[in-house]
Amino acid sequence: MKGARLHPLVVMALLLGAGVMLAPMVWTLLLSFKSNAALMADSGAAFSGPYTLENYAAILKGSLTLQWLANSLIVATGATVGVLVLSSLAGYGFARLEFPFRRTLFVIVLLGLAVPEQAVILPRHQLFAMLGLHNSYPGLILPSLTGSFGVFFMTQYFRAIPKELDEAALLDGASRFTLFWKVLLPLTFPAQATLGVFTFLAAWNDYWWPLISATTSDRFTLTVGLASAQMNYAQTSGLGFLMAQAVFASIPILVVYIAFQKQIVRAMAGTAVR
Repeated sequence: MKGARLHPLVVMALLLGAGVMLAPMVWTLLLSFKSNAALMADSGAAFSGPYTLENYAAILKGSLTLQWLANSLIVATGATVGVLVLSSLAGYGFARLEFPFRRTLFVIVLLGLAVPEQAVILPRHQLFAMLGLHNSYPGLILPSLTGSFGVFFMTQYFRAIPKELDEAALLDGASRFTLFWKVLLPLTFPAQATLGVFTFLAAWNDYWWPLISATTSDRFTLTVGLASAQMNYAQTSGLGFLMAQAVFASIPILVVYIAFQKQIVRAMAGTAVR
């Protein structure tokens, strides 16, 4: 009911859950502002001053973190744009057009949801090695474009749009491309925002394929780069620096989620209603 208040026990449970989820983030943030020498002496020093920005200054000056950040941005952005373009076109085709073997092809797409990435990693590695795509941006981006979820998601969203819009636009002399580009595509913006955020997060956090494909440090993404930095620093003199890298790496994700939060909620609510 609108305006109903939550029970105090429910509020306490929610606050407790939020506290549990935020505790590691707060701990990481505090560690990132402590000098490495102080943390080597006592990791509990995170709760007392003095605090410093030297770890963040080190990131901006001499480390490869900025290069890894740029690599992750290029890969995640390229994967997101590619998935949105391909999924929108395929979703429109499956939902609004009639062509031979349409149902069969859509079933094949759905079967792709059941195939784990690990099952195709060996032939994919051999194929990319044969094409010379390892240690390159296309080699890191292209595997993200083969997912079936985006096609399924956009197909369902296009199907929910009334077909009377197609008939009206076609009677007015619009071509199929004009119908897709100017009439239907703008109506799918909430779904595209949601799919874009999910794709960006998946590509940003991907560790498995970049670990295999990127073997030189200048092509590491943040996930692989931070893992290599952890092996070098976590047990020696760079714990604060490592935490600063983690905080630095989380900023783009936070910005993307805040920017598209309303669209995500709208798309999820619309999907639930349909």
